[in-house]
Amino acid sequence: MDLFISGIVLVLTAPAILALVLTCTYFFIVHRYIHFVVRIFTEKPLFIVPRGELHGAAEKVEILTTGGLRLKGCYLKTPLARKGVILFGLEFGANRWSCVPYCEWLQEAGYDIFAIETRNQGESDCQPDYEPLQWITQIEVEDMKSAVAYLKSRPDADPKGIGFYGISKGAAAGLYSTAQDPWVRCCVTDGVFAAYTTMVPFMRQWISIYSKKTWLHVIMPWWFYGLIGLNAIRRTERERPGAHFLHLETKLKKMRKPWLMIHGEKDNYIKPDMARSLFRLAPGPKWMWLVPGAKHNQALPLAGDEFRSRVLGFFDTHLRPTSQEPAPDKSLTASAT
Repeated sequence: MDLFISGIVLVLTAPAILALVLTCTYFFIVHRYIHFVVRIFTEKPLFIVPRGELHGAAEKVEILTTGGLRLKGCYLKTPLARKGVILFGLEFGANRWSCVPYCEWLQEAGYDIFAIETRNQGESDCQPDYEPLQWITQIEVEDMKSAVAYLKSRPDADPKGIGFYGISKGAAAGLYSTAQDPWVRCCVTDGVFAAYTTMVPFMRQWISIYSKKTWLHVIMPWWFYGLIGLNAIRRTERERPGAHFLHLETKLKKMRKPWLMIHGEKDNYIKPDMARSLFRLAPGPKWMWLVPGAKHNQALPLAGDEFRSRVLGFFDTHLRPTSQEPAPDKSLTASAT
């Protein structure tokens, strides 16, 4: 009987004991290691940032975003009968003219292209209290929404809506800001990433580097690392009061427009498993193309004609006219000069 009672007590108290162990472990890790996570989160990786040259045929655009800041953009008109309009999301640190090698072939195939430099990037106005990192914040999302508003306000706005095509951070900002906008009808991304699904896998590696206590990275579940990562993000926000880091994962769960995700098989920054985790969140319709041998943002230089063929085919399919075409919302306005 005593053994039976002891067993019942153990069963009843085991969850409480486990919760206590996890709680103590959490505070131990936060105390000893959270500053490492914050430091790594705020380090800027050594990306190869493209800096394009002025395109003589482009229309120079300037729009207003929140706070009265002016953003510099360029609008490339197709020489053909227009099939559609594509908003291009620039990668971290790139200027607006870097859209040309990514999009010139789309322009030649019948699409207008619009690219915008978000604030504190290129020649756009700077917000003094904001220092951009590779992670998206409300700043980039607000600026991308201003870009969409500008396209809706143009005299030649396409009544059937637009497509989105973005690279790396620009892809994340564009997906987040347009995921639930029906006027943005389809999306293509290359090298897209989000904070949570990138941080947590890396943290499992970091803790084995910074701690010799192997039991830490053996017993801790995935969500436990997530709590620590979110703690690090909140601490970073307190140190950078102008930034609120956003989680693309939450938006993708609600995105039901066609999405073509392109990712490099040899991407060492955003590993393919991280991309797959992000891809699985979207309900669809969706397609993933893992480009053999490609590193971060290098799918186009490596895959060349196949890349152009797949992306063009995607837009030709999903930007074609339909019987029910969403019209631009004129309540969203942006000034242009």
